Amino acid sequence: MIRGTWFRSVVVAAGVLVLPSSVSLADQDIANDYPTIDRADYIFGCMQVNGNTREALEKCSCSIDVIASILPFEKYQHAATIKSLVLRGGESVAQFQSPASNLIVHDLKLAQVEGELRCF
Repeated sequence: MIRGTWFRSVVVAAGVLVLPSSVSLADQDIANDYPTIDRADYIFGCMQVNGNTREALEKCSCSIDVIASILPFEKYQHAATIKSLVLRGGESVAQFQSPASNLIVHDLKLAQVEGELRCF
C-alpha cells in the first residue's frame, strides 16, 4: 500500500469506477485537472530545493495538491510561464513585469505559500 496524505485509493471493478464515500466526484475533478507532467515537474523542482529524500517527495506532492486545489491549471500554467520568463531577464521580458502579470504571479505565490504551510 502506498502511504501519504495525497494518495486516495480508487477501486475499479468491472469497468465501473467506485470511489470511497469520503471522496466526491468534484474532489476528483479538482485533484486531476493538472497534467501529470506538470505535477511531476513541480515535484522534481521542489525536491531539488528541499533535498532528494522520501520526505521531500511526500511534502512536495502534498504541496502541488494544495496548489491544484487553489488555482485552476490554466492560471497555474500562465503564472509559471511568466515567472520563468522574468527569471531569464532581458529587454523582451519588460512586458511581463506589468501590474497584471505581477498579480497573476502573486496568486501563484500565495498558493505556494499555502502549500508550504500545510505540507512542510
